[in-house]
Amino acid sequence: MIKSGGEANSLWGLEEVLPRRFIIGYWLFVICYWSLIFVMSHPLYVAFIWHQHQPLYKCRDRVSAGNEQYLLPWVRLHGTKDYLDLVLILERYPKLHQTVNLVPSLILQLEDYIAGTALDPYLALTLTPTKQLSTQQKQFIIEHFFDANHHTLIDPHPRYRELYGMRQDKGRPWCLENWTLEDYGDLLAWHNLAWIDPLFWDDPEINRWLQQGRNFTLEDRQDITAKQKEILSRIVPQHRKMQDAGQLEVITTPYTHPILPLLADTNAGRVAVGEMTLPQGRFQWEEDIPRHLQKAWTMYKDRFGCPPRGLWPSEQSISPQILPYIAKAGFNWICSDEAVLGWTIRHFFHRDEVGNVSEPELLYHPYRLETPDGDLAIVFRDHRLSDLIGFTYGAMEPEQASADLVGHLEAISRCWKHRQSEADTASAQPWLVTIALDGENCWEHYPQDGLPFLESLYQKLSDNPEIELVTVSEFIEQFPPTETLGQDQLHSGSWVDASFTTWIGDPAKNRAWDLLTEARQVLANHPEATEANNPEAWEALYAAEGSDWFWWFGEGHSSNQDAIFDQLFREHLAGIYQALQEPIPEVLQQPVEIHELRREQRPQSFIHPVIDGIGDEQEWDHAGRLEVGGARGTMHRSSAIQRLWYGVDHLNFYLRLDFQTGVQPGKDIPPELHLLWFYPNQIMHNSPAPLQELPDQAPLNYLFHHQLGINLLTQSCWLQEAQENYQWHPRTSNAQVALNQCLEIAVPWADLQIEPDYELQLVMVLADNEVFRSYLPENSLVPLQAP
Repeated sequence: MIKSGGEANSLWGLEEVLPRRFIIGYWLFVICYWSLIFVMSHPLYVAFIWHQHQPLYKCRDRVSAGNEQYLLPWVRLHGTKDYLDLVLILERYPKLHQTVNLVPSLILQLEDYIAGTALDPYLALTLTPTKQLSTQQKQFIIEHFFDANHHTLIDPHPRYRELYGMRQDKGRPWCLENWTLEDYGDLLAWHNLAWIDPLFWDDPEINRWLQQGRNFTLEDRQDITAKQKEILSRIVPQHRKMQDAGQLEVITTPYTHPILPLLADTNAGRVAVGEMTLPQGRFQWEEDIPRHLQKAWTMYKDRFGCPPRGLWPSEQSISPQILPYIAKAGFNWICSDEAVLGWTIRHFFHRDEVGNVSEPELLYHPYRLETPDGDLAIVFRDHRLSDLIGFTYGAMEPEQASADLVGHLEAISRCWKHRQSEADTASAQPWLVTIALDGENCWEHYPQDGLPFLESLYQKLSDNPEIELVTVSEFIEQFPPTETLGQDQLHSGSWVDASFTTWIGDPAKNRAWDLLTEARQVLANHPEATEANNPEAWEALYAAEGSDWFWWFGEGHSSNQDAIFDQLFREHLAGIYQALQEPIPEVLQQPVEIHELRREQRPQSFIHPVIDGIGDEQEWDHAGRLEVGGARGTMHRSSAIQRLWYGVDHLNFYLRLDFQTGVQPGKDIPPELHLLWFYPNQIMHNSPAPLQELPDQAPLNYLFHHQLGINLLTQSCWLQEAQENYQWHPRTSNAQVALNQCLEIAVPWADLQIEPDYELQLVMVLADNEVFRSYLPENSLVPLQAP
C-alpha cells in the first residue's frame, strides 16, 4: 500500500508491494515518454533571408588612368552603411541564425572599390580640391550630395542639416552664388560620413570626424574614403567567417540578377496577365540561364570555399521552365513569394484583422519541386511580415516595432501549438516562417540605420524559447519537405504581385526588351565569339540582361537617376556590338524613354510622411499624384486646389492637397473637407453621403461606408460609419490633420476595422456647413488598398 503522511507522494513507496525491476522499468518508461514528447514539441522556426544587391553601375566604354568608371556611388555608400553592420549585429546574438544573399554583381563591384580601380563621379569630386571645382561641378554637388533620407542621414548631423536647410530654404541658385569653398568642402565630407553606419562611430578616426563637424580639408576627405575602403574590405570575409561558424548561410543569385523566366521566354508575362502587351520581338534565350547560374556558382565557390546551397531567383521570379537548370546546377533550394504559392495551389491567403495568415499550414513549410534533373526545395516568404520590416517599422519607435513583429511571431507560435495538440504529433511537420526582403534600402528609413530596432528585436528573439531562428538549409536538412508541387503546376511570377508587370508590358519596358533581343541575335550570329575568346561581348550581354534596367523604365518606379539607368542599359548593349566589331545602331544613341517629371503617377511604394502640413518632397516622392487644378484645367468651380497626393503604409492611408499660394479656408475655399469611401465587392452597410444639395451624378450619388469630416479652420475631424437603414453612426478616430503649406491627412487602418487587402475607393467633397460646394478628383475616385 502507498504510505500515508509525508511519503504519500513518493512513488518509491511502491517498493513494498512491487519488485524493484518494475519500479526501474516504470521510470524508464516515464523518461522515454517525456523525452519523446520533448523531441516532438518543436518551436516555431523562423528563417530571415536578407537580399543584398546592386546593379552594374560600371561603364563599359569609360576607363581612365586604370580606373573603371562607375556612374553611381551606391555600391560604395551602401557598402559602408548596410552590408557589414547587418551581420556584425547578428554575431552578438549567437543563438540566432540567418541567411544572407550576396548577389555576384554586388561582390564584383565591391572588389573593384577595394582594389582602388573603381571611380564614380561622387568619389572623384570628393577627392577634388575645392579650389579646382568648376561651376558645373558645384551645381552637381548642390543637386546630388544630399541624395539621402534627410530625416535619418542628414538631420542628425548639425552641419549637414545646416547645408541642407540652405538649399531647401534659399534655393540652389542662392547656394551657387553664396557658398564658400569651406561649404563645398564640408558637404563633400558629410555626404560620405553620413553613409557610414553608426555601428562604426566608435572608431577613433570616424568619431573624430563626427566631432569635428566642419572645416574639412582634402586630406580629411582622403582619409574618409580610405576608411570606406577599409569597411568594404571586411564584408565578404565576415560573411564567410560567420558561415564557417554555422551562424550564417550565404546564398547567391543568377550572375547579373536577370529575370530567368523572361530570359527563357518573354511570353511568360502572360501567365499572370493574359492580356499583357508584349514586346514586338519574342526573347527566347533559354541557353543563357545555365550561363548565369554557372558563373554565380563558380564565383561563390571561389569566394566562400564551398558550393552554394540556396539560390535567390532574381526578384524571386520563378517558372516551371527554369527549374531543371537550377537543379542541374546543383542548388538545393530556392525562395519565392506567398502570392506565387497562392497562384500555384489556387488559393488566396486571407488575413485576420491584425494581419496574420488565416491558413498558416499552407504557407509555413517548404515544398518539394520535382524536375528531371533532381528535386528542389522551395520556401515562400510571408509577404506582409517582410513588408513590415521593409516599409513600415522604420516609421515606428524601435521598441514598439520589434514588439509588433515578435507579437506576430508569437501569435503564429500559439497557433502552431494549438495545431500540435489537435494533430498526431508524430506526423506533424514543424512550421517555418520565412521573412525575406531587401537587406539594404529599408534601413535608410530607420533611426541609426536600424541599429536600435535590430538590437531590440534580436534580444527579444534570443530570450524567447518558443521561437528559433534558423538558416533555410538547417531547416530543410532536418525537416525535408513532405508535400510536392508538380513542375508544371508551379505559377510563373515574382515577388511583385505574382506577375512580371514590373519588368515587361509597359511601352518603355517593351522597347528595352526589343533592343536586347536585337543585340542578343547579333551575338548569336557570331558563333566564333565564345566566352573564352571574347569575354567582353558576353559580359556586356549579361549586364544588359539584368532586371534593374527594366524596373526603372516606364510606369511604376522612378527616381532622379532614371536617365542614368537608361544610359547604362544602352551602354551595355553597345558593348556587345563593340566587342563584335559591329556598327552600333543609332537607336542606342537615343534614350529608351523621355525622362521628365511625371505630372501624374500611381503610388510607387509605401510612404511614411510626417503630418505637419509641410509636404516634404522626400516623404511624398513615391506617393500617387493627380493634377487637379491649373494646367490640367479640372476643378472648374475652383482651381484653388492644384494637386492631390495619396499613398499607404501598414499603419495609415495618407492624403495631401496642395493649394495655390495664399489660399485661405473659409475665404478662398469652403471650410469643410469630407472624405467619403466605400469598399468594392464587400458586403456591408452603405449610405448616401450625409451632405445637402449633393448632385445626383456619379460618383457623388454612390453609397458610402465611411465618412471623415474635417474642419479646415480648426483642423478637427470626425469619423462616421454607415449602419442599417442608411444611418450614420459616429466612430472614434485617431486621424491626424495638419494644414500649413499644404493639407496633410493620415487615417489609421485601425479606425476602419477592416482586414488587410481590402480595396477602397475615395472621393473628397468640399462643403460649407455640410452643404455641397465642389468635389475632387473630378469624375473619378482615388483607389487605395489596405496592405
